[in-house]
Amino acid sequence: MELHEITAGLPEPVRKAWERSMTNGRAAMTRRTLLRATGLAVGAGSLAACGIPPARSTATGDSTASLVKDLSDTEKVVNFSNWPLYIDVDDKDKNKHASLDEFTAATGIKVRYTEDVNDNVEFFGKVKPQLAAGQDTGRDLMVLTDWMAGKLIRLGWVEKLTMANVTNAITNLESRFRAPDWDPGRLYSYPWAGIQTVVAYNKKATNGKAVTSVAQLLDDPDLKGRVSFLSEMRDTVGMVLLSQGKSPEKFTADDYNAAIARLQKAVDSKQIRKFTGNDYGQELSSGDIAACLAWGGDLIQLRADNPDIEYVIPEDGYLASTDNMLVPAKAQHKKNAEKLIDFYFQPKVAAELTAAIGYVSGCAGIKDELTKLAPDMAENPLVLPTAEMAAKVHVFRSLTEAEESEFEDKFSKLIGA
Repeated sequence: MELHEITAGLPEPVRKAWERSMTNGRAAMTRRTLLRATGLAVGAGSLAACGIPPARSTATGDSTASLVKDLSDTEKVVNFSNWPLYIDVDDKDKNKHASLDEFTAATGIKVRYTEDVNDNVEFFGKVKPQLAAGQDTGRDLMVLTDWMAGKLIRLGWVEKLTMANVTNAITNLESRFRAPDWDPGRLYSYPWAGIQTVVAYNKKATNGKAVTSVAQLLDDPDLKGRVSFLSEMRDTVGMVLLSQGKSPEKFTADDYNAAIARLQKAVDSKQIRKFTGNDYGQELSSGDIAACLAWGGDLIQLRADNPDIEYVIPEDGYLASTDNMLVPAKAQHKKNAEKLIDFYFQPKVAAELTAAIGYVSGCAGIKDELTKLAPDMAENPLVLPTAEMAAKVHVFRSLTEAEESEFEDKFSKLIGA
């Protein structure tokens, strides 16, 4: 499709901003499985009890493009699936979310919000039967990590967004998020949050010794048996690739195998104690784990609770990725979902979300609003990356289906999954 065809019908200022992003944007960030240890998986049969209606069969089995009538104009609802602990929460009522209430007040659209995305692969298995059969999943919006978002887009199981309904998103999207290789031009997705993978340590557990590199995690005898890496393949292998002087954007199969071999050596020597999801936090805080790979958003709260926790951006660089909002194929309330996407790309609303969850916003221009809400967070490079950090950021390249199968299998064997 030609660029002028994609932007046809948009307001002139929005059209120009979006076309500039297509010609000047660089590859966006790539990765994450927010492996929440909350046990909140929801089966398809119980979705209605959690606010999301059961899947509805459609008249066509073509899952590459929606031929389903959009009910948005008559049914003022949107069914939203997200990860646990990934939105603002009322202090007195954990089921209340101020940003969703603001959206309802502004649009009249009620949000049925469900925290049923606990793992990308698990969630894929949950929605695959309906999507493969050309059926509505009962969801209108879902948040998935970039590599899984790309997989669903390749399969034709995501609705192409109507650009006229996401003009805030087009205009305010940060330049570094505009052109991911798995969704060029952001035709199907917009970021919910960006995630940074860095090195963290407990300075009390290390007796004041700084841990500044992945090589130190793998080799330092003072850390033996007290190191953890992440159970998300792209983060762990990507960071090891960087420590070996390889590019996560351009690595070969031989490079990947060398990184796995280096990790296996550290496992065999018992340098690495375990591979974890985000449940590393408690052990890092207690000192049972002295140093680890960690996600930036988690470190905001961990450091607030424990001043002994430090983080470092290695000289070799660090990995970054995005969790993304997508409309699944056959969604019954596509326009309502697009309005919700667009709502979160207003700087004030984006700042409210960022202040609540501590992850990088995909919305540009939020610093002034964030300063009003959380001045310390507005100065934190884990939330608003500095130019120095931006110079060190790397992304894990998209994999072919064959590579994904082979690489995940090798990593699973490494971590004992």
